[in-house]
This record gives sequence, structure tokens and C-alpha cells, in this order.
Amino acid sequence: MKKSHILVLIVLLVLIIDQSLKIWVKTNMYIGEDSFIDWSWTPMWARIHFIENPGMAFGIEIWGDNGKLILSLFRIVAVGLLIYFIRTLLKSKASLGLLISFSLILAGAIGNILDSAFYGLIFSASYHGSIAQFLPEGGGYAGFLHGKVVDMFYFPMYDGFFPDWMPFVGGKDFLFFRPIFNVADVAISVGVISILLFQRSFFSSEANLNMAEINSESTLDPTEQIDSSLSNEELEEQEKKVDKKDLEINDVKKSDNDLT
Repeated sequence: MKKSHILVLIVLLVLIIDQSLKIWVKTNMYIGEDSFIDWSWTPMWARIHFIENPGMAFGIEIWGDNGKLILSLFRIVAVGLLIYFIRTLLKSKASLGLLISFSLILAGAIGNILDSAFYGLIFSASYHGSIAQFLPEGGGYAGFLHGKVVDMFYFPMYDGFFPDWMPFVGGKDFLFFRPIFNVADVAISVGVISILLFQRSFFSSEANLNMAEINSESTLDPTEQIDSSLSNEELEEQEKKVDKKDLEINDVKKSDNDLT
């Protein structure tokens, strides 16, 4: 299977999982609903907890409505640049691991863009105690590129307090892991972390591949390296030189055999 086909399959798989889960949460849960508190079938440290955020990954918000629009436009531009960059990597025969990492980042960015672009148009607003409707009669809750991103994964694995001796935060509540996120955020994080952890192996394998191609080109039949633009006399002279070089190589090999 071609590398490009593998990358397309990865992006589609991430998007299908991400959007399927978001749509299910949006149409089956109300804001603030928690699988541990309300359903009692998940552990306290690993929950499905429905929230929406108008900002960045992991619920980070910036600059209100204008910030939301700027962020959405930035994501669209970033996706375009990522697609161009991945195509460049494919042409340069980059390692599959590096390509997969950037494809995960691309899939995550597209996943959150879909929320921002279309969820405000196709869903009614979600409230505490009220589940959103798909394609409501009165229209959606927001305009194009102003939709909210659906988040649901919550892992509050440790709840405690900062030590009193720590400046600014001493004695305050500490919760790990506090952010609530989605599949698209996971894809982006895995892609970025993979590049940071394995960049040496990614780029060294690419360098080795390029070196192998150079070596294979340098070991071509000497007769293939004759310039076809030469005249007949020059071609004959060039062929004589090649034949002479071959004879010298054979003499060296023969002498080596005699010595052994």
C-alpha cells in the first residue's frame, strides 16, 4: 500500500471516531453530565464528562467571540499548510513514522475545525438538563465558524493540595489531570509527542534512504554514464577508456586471487 493511502486512511479513521463520539455525546448528554456521578458505571478517575468550549484544545479559551473566529481561521490556514507540508514530505520520501505523526496532527486539527464550522449550524444549544437537537426547526445556536468544540474525556487521577511552602499556589487545590479533551486533541498530542521523542530516528532513516539512493546511482554500469551528446569519435574514445578501466579492475582482482 502506498504511503499516501496509509495517511489518508489514518486521517479518515481519526475523523470518523472523533465525529461519531462527539455527535453521540451532543445528542445524548446534557452539559455537565458525568458518567461517574450520573451513570455510576465508570471509575472516578476515568470519566465521560460533557462540556463545550469555544477556544483551543483542552478547553483553553481566548479573547471571546473575536478570538474564536481568529482561532478558527488560523486552524483552516494551518490545515492548508500541513497538507502542503505532508505532500512535500511524501515527495522527499520521508519516513513513514514522521508522515503518520503529521497526519495525526492534521486529522485532529480538521476534527476540531468541523465542530467550530458546522456544529453551531446543525445543533441546538446544550444546557444543563437539556439535550441538544440535531437540525432544530429554528436553526442552530451559532453561525459559521462560531460553533463550540465538544469535549468529553476526563481523567481526574489525583486530587490533593499543593505544599504550603510553594510560592503563589501553596495550600491550594491540585487536580491531575484537570483538562477535559476529545479524540482530536489526543491525535494532535500523540502526533506532536511522537515527533519530539522520535525525531532523531525519523530524520536519520530519511537520511539513510537518501544515501542509499545516491550509492545506487553511483554504482550504475560505467557505460551508462557516457555522455550521449558526444560525437562518434569522442564516444569511441570514451568507450576505450571505460574498457581500459574494466581491464585494470579485472587485473587487480586476478592478482588478488593469485595471492590468496
